[in-house]
Amino acid sequence: MPVRLGIAAFVSGVALLQWQPDLPAMITALVLLPLLVVVVLCWRSRCSALVATSRYLFLILLLGGGYYWAAGMAYWRLADSLPKEWEGRDVQVIGVISSLPLQDDRKTRFRFDVEQILTPQAHVPKGLSLSWYQNRTAASNSPELPVLHAGERWQLTVRLKRPHSNANPYGFDYEAWALEHNIRAVGYVRSALGNQRLDALVQRPAYWIASQRQHIQQRFNSTMAEHSYAGVLMTIATGDQRAIPADQWQVFTRTGTNHLMAISGLHITLVSGMVYALIFRLWRGSARLLLYLPARRAAVIAGLIVAFAYALLSGFAIPAQRAFFMLAVVALALWRGRMTSPSMVLALALFLVVLVDPWAVLSAGFWLSFGAIGVIMLVTVGRIGPMHWLTGWLRVQWAITLGLIPLLLALFQQVSLVSPVANAVAIPLVSLIVVPLTLLSTIPLFEFLLSLAHSTLSIVMWFLQWLSALPQPVWQQHAPPFWVIPVAIIGVLWLLLPGSLGLGFFSGFPARWLGIVAMLPLFLLLPPKPPAGTLWLTVLDVGQGLAVVAQTHNHTLLFDSGPAFGETDSGERTILPFLRAKGIHKLDSMIISHADSDHSGGALSILNAMPVDALLSSLDADHPISQNALRSTQCATGQFWQWDDVTFEILYPIAQIYRNSQRKTNASSCVLKITTAHGSVLIPADIGHRAEQFLLDHAHGKLSSTVLIAPHHGSLTSSGAEFVEQVNPVLTIFTVGYRNRFGHPREEVVNRYRELGNTLLRSDWHGAVLLRLDWEGLSVESWRQTHPRYWQQRESLTHG
Repeated sequence: MPVRLGIAAFVSGVALLQWQPDLPAMITALVLLPLLVVVVLCWRSRCSALVATSRYLFLILLLGGGYYWAAGMAYWRLADSLPKEWEGRDVQVIGVISSLPLQDDRKTRFRFDVEQILTPQAHVPKGLSLSWYQNRTAASNSPELPVLHAGERWQLTVRLKRPHSNANPYGFDYEAWALEHNIRAVGYVRSALGNQRLDALVQRPAYWIASQRQHIQQRFNSTMAEHSYAGVLMTIATGDQRAIPADQWQVFTRTGTNHLMAISGLHITLVSGMVYALIFRLWRGSARLLLYLPARRAAVIAGLIVAFAYALLSGFAIPAQRAFFMLAVVALALWRGRMTSPSMVLALALFLVVLVDPWAVLSAGFWLSFGAIGVIMLVTVGRIGPMHWLTGWLRVQWAITLGLIPLLLALFQQVSLVSPVANAVAIPLVSLIVVPLTLLSTIPLFEFLLSLAHSTLSIVMWFLQWLSALPQPVWQQHAPPFWVIPVAIIGVLWLLLPGSLGLGFFSGFPARWLGIVAMLPLFLLLPPKPPAGTLWLTVLDVGQGLAVVAQTHNHTLLFDSGPAFGETDSGERTILPFLRAKGIHKLDSMIISHADSDHSGGALSILNAMPVDALLSSLDADHPISQNALRSTQCATGQFWQWDDVTFEILYPIAQIYRNSQRKTNASSCVLKITTAHGSVLIPADIGHRAEQFLLDHAHGKLSSTVLIAPHHGSLTSSGAEFVEQVNPVLTIFTVGYRNRFGHPREEVVNRYRELGNTLLRSDWHGAVLLRLDWEGLSVESWRQTHPRYWQQRESLTHG
């Protein structure tokens, strides 16, 4: 049986486990033992049919082996979790800073490995992600943030909670990421007299490496403090991508060159190859050294050591793992003097990556990294006849661009159209000049080489910025249905068969045009739209905030834009990916109910990313959001419009409220009522009791609704008894953050709704809520219930 096929079966088993809502009982793995016995008996049989059967059974055995290997790793990691009863309680621990601290104006974030728990009876997992805030409380005795270094041992008082992710269609799953990186609790450092550094550096290899990475960053900062692209060079040297500003990342993403701006597999392979060639030449020149070890073996050892060191310096991310494992397989083959096929090298690297990290299959980098190498092998390995280097280089760039289209559209719903040109120029300059000079600069006294590396990088960046500024550098579209992805991949592979590139497109393998046909569904199968007269409403999970997307047959409205999070916001992280995946490229209207950041935080990102025909808000005319809108109007009672037989009406506030410059933002929140022939939705934002009373007095007959998004996240200052009874919803949705500091929704308020007998949903428990009001009435789905995974917190779903 081909080894490659067996590895594919094992990896498939690992991937299958990651899609499961629950982990299997490990006792069921015993079924693999009798299967193994049957495989051995069939294989040793003299009957050819039984021998053939043993091969297929062995594939099933490997599939099961991968499945239960991943399950066992998951059980082992999930066992080290923070008990629910210890969430939100102060715990004193001793541990080591295990990552490069990231500091901004307000806080320092870092990974912390717990060694000892000082609080009696407390249980704290080993891997923590902590934030140390500047002057977090008025009682703080240390208004200045302490200077933290990787590898230091500290005694800290911390307050923790379990990792929790916003759960949205096409959104990032932080809980899965935290599980893969062994972050089993998150929290912050409490102000306490006992917080103190115990040791400057813990002498363990992992901490020493992290400390060296930080020292390199500090030296780069002192040398390149005023240079525009110092963060890129820092990332190339240490793999810490947080050093690159967001605007530069956008350029790399739009040009398809972001893989170069980190320690990639290409860089590791290049550096290893350079060291191999250098040591091979020097070793061959010494007769004494040749007596101890052949030059080729010495060069193999040196190249592999350098590759391993560079991969560790990068944090051993998936591209680095793939490159190192491939080099290790090649090194072993060279050491033994045996040839190994490139496909076998790739397969063994795939097996080792998944064996070490079963959660790697959840990462986009996993699929793109192995996919790119597979495409390169497809168009270069085994081709007959010589090829000019320039032709080969252009062929590889074109093949990678074409070959990764299905994956890029499935993962990110966008493909860089300028990627072949950008990479054709950037790869040689970055890989052959910038990377070697940057790595040499990490050696003390060689920092002067950084200016040469920066000068070359500046040329690359000028070219990339020019490409990024072109009218249409990126193709963006809807997310294709799942089934079209494998069909499109088969089509791409068929297109890339010999003769399918260049002038010989219709020569060589027959009917390669069928590959184009297989790719067409990627672009032509559009997402469904609501029929006329119906409403599709998505209440996105943005934590403690609000973002609601309302779709009719031909129009889309966004009500509020969620909170901001430091350098990023809900618009960029949640709303735009959702809209893009749904094939929504413009908003007919955006309503920003009021100025509070948990409702308006993502508005500017949305206005900058896509056309918004009209902005309706309670914001002043000089507010940045109002000034950035094409057409801005203040919402007021009486405004209404119809889209596709669906009515939208503003019920509050009254126009006179804007005459009061001292008005409270919550009290002036826009209230929207959406009415269809099949039901209605009321979105009252953050209004309080006074606004509710106004609605009862002046819009009494319009309040009754099928669906209510609870005002002000279920706070005590809203949801008065008379208001709740008048609305009398079938479904009430609380948009709240997990363990938010306000205690929303308050139990008294929840009980008020529960007494009506309506269904209650919470975004922190249920994730995004997807509603449809159509001829079948109201249909409801919550993302966490329809897409459960074994790593998610789900005990809360049994309440309410």
